Amino acid sequence: MAQKGMDFKHKEVINITDGRRLGFVQDVCADLSSGAITSIIVPGSNKLLSMFSSSNDIVIEWQKIKCIGEDVILVEI
Repeated sequence: MAQKGMDFKHKEVINITDGRRLGFVQDVCADLSSGAITSIIVPGSNKLLSMFSSSNDIVIEWQKIKCIGEDVILVEI
């Protein structure tokens, strides 16, 4: 799954465990020494409060990503 960070923007994230739509990728985290993506970040459920704080954000580790499609990322959390 060799991907660039910008490839994740505007992709919807869906949890395959319960079929819930988690939202769209907001940001990615990477290991600066290797350049590998370590996790993706999706805004939390309370979007009004998330404008003022990132504490509601959902951080999804790379190992939890099961499939990356053209428009959707499937995760298992």
